[in-house]
Amino acid sequence: MRTILRTIVGSRGTSAICCTLALVAAGCSSAANPTAGAGHKMQIVAAENFWGSIAAQLAGSDGDVTSIITNPATDPHAYEATAGDARTVASAPLVIENGIGYDPWMQQLINASPLSGRVVLNVGDVLGMRAGGNPHQWYSAASVEHVIARLTSDLATVDPAHRSDYVRNAHTFETRTLAPYNALIAQIRQRYTGTPIGASESIVTPLAQTLGLKMMTPESFLDAIAEGTEPTANDKEIADTQIQEHQIKVFVFNSQNSTPDIQRLVRESRSNGIPVTTVTETLAPASATFQAWQVSELRRLEAALARADSK
Repeated sequence: MRTILRTIVGSRGTSAICCTLALVAAGCSSAANPTAGAGHKMQIVAAENFWGSIAAQLAGSDGDVTSIITNPATDPHAYEATAGDARTVASAPLVIENGIGYDPWMQQLINASPLSGRVVLNVGDVLGMRAGGNPHQWYSAASVEHVIARLTSDLATVDPAHRSDYVRNAHTFETRTLAPYNALIAQIRQRYTGTPIGASESIVTPLAQTLGLKMMTPESFLDAIAEGTEPTANDKEIADTQIQEHQIKVFVFNSQNSTPDIQRLVRESRSNGIPVTTVTETLAPASATFQAWQVSELRRLEAALARADSK
């Protein structure tokens, strides 16, 4: 059985992890920056596959992207890094982490295997957000735009010989590849701005803001579910009342984090004739691209909004 490196530990545990990872990465810390050379692709590691999918499309044939979180059943918040993850990160000149308190295990891997010239793209830093903010910024179209711009710049920094490729790939990605995604967002905003919705957790909040929907579920309830803690009795009562009195038109829940409280709200919504739709934390299926995944979810949400509007 492979050794599991605990990432949610105290100070003694953290020291042990760093020592173990340092051994795994031995010989890599002082290496020169391994940018893409003749016949070699730049190695890029992303903590989560939603950012990894974007990175792969921007890097194109000049880069090779490995995402650590790929299993839709895996909770990135509580992920336990492995020795294999440490080896993957150790030699990568470009690493992407979400930050904002979402994947602290990734920063531990980076710290344990320093590499000269490595560029680390921390999404939270790009957006000026720190732990305590909403980490689910891949559901914000504006945040995705910022990350695309920074990632294009970082690719060119690490591998300047292919700068023109990265700029061209980014232009194609933004103007063509993401066109259906952007069109759906504009369409939903035009038709349903201000529509009140309920949600299971804070992952839905950036999406609601992007689409101009009005989030009714208390933020403290959304945060509690996202953080794996128990919502207060008062917040549960508010969420129940919003459904029973039809104060919301649609209920959106993260199907990868369906707690007993959320299952109950889903049942109540359906029994009260409120359309229910889902989102997921990571790419579903895991083989999907970022845009295919998002377009699929947007279409389901738009259909739910249309059903609610027809009542």
